[in-house]
Amino acid sequence: MSKNNTHRADERALLDDRGYSGALIRGQNPALLFEKGVRDRIVDSYYWKEQCFGLNAATLCDRAAEVKFVGGTTGIMGKPTPFLCLAFKLLQLVPEKEVILEYLNFSTANLDYESDDDHVKSENGDEGPSHSNGVEDPNAAGKMGEFKYLRALAAFYIRLAWEPVEIYKTLEPLLTDFRKLKRRTKDGFAVTYMDQLVDDLLTKDRIFATSLWKLPSRANLEDLELLEPRESPLEGEVEALDMD
Repeated sequence: MSKNNTHRADERALLDDRGYSGALIRGQNPALLFEKGVRDRIVDSYYWKEQCFGLNAATLCDRAAEVKFVGGTTGIMGKPTPFLCLAFKLLQLVPEKEVILEYLNFSTANLDYESDDDHVKSENGDEGPSHSNGVEDPNAAGKMGEFKYLRALAAFYIRLAWEPVEIYKTLEPLLTDFRKLKRRTKDGFAVTYMDQLVDDLLTKDRIFATSLWKLPSRANLEDLELLEPRESPLEGEVEALDMD
């Protein structure tokens, strides 16, 4: 193998024309979740060759912590963003779910969390349930994480790779994360927010130059008793307005 094609050794694990034998996502090669044109641009990009070669789940976390914006492809030639390249790398790695959950809350501080994982302390010092669906509130004290673009990357991967019930239970708590995000568009930059990004992942069919597989509606999953009805954080305020 020539020196100029060294990066291809890492690529073969995902794009081997002779047949893929790695981990599957919903019974198919994870690479097929990206369109062929986008895949080709990613593996031919400088960032993929220089920054994504030989990454594992731990080193990818470090690389993602350096990301400064979200986005798909940019410019007339459709150049892939570092965010999209790292998402494709995650599809190659197919990390354990515990790893992805750690990405959602990654922090450089070694914080001592409550020993009881089912409760968090409220502002008045009382303990209460972390989340009505049984998922620990990712925005509780010490849980939001310092690297919001790493959280956005994990959310994008969850929408691509996980099952519907897991997607709703894991992403819906992020709707209370209102931090600003810089988004790279084809023509420049725009401002979005974490909750807006998560809402797009749950409701749209395409994002970041990627067609998303059809996600069953929340209402259908509630009818099948796979999900509990979601309680809006604004429900109390809406009831108060109705009473007034």
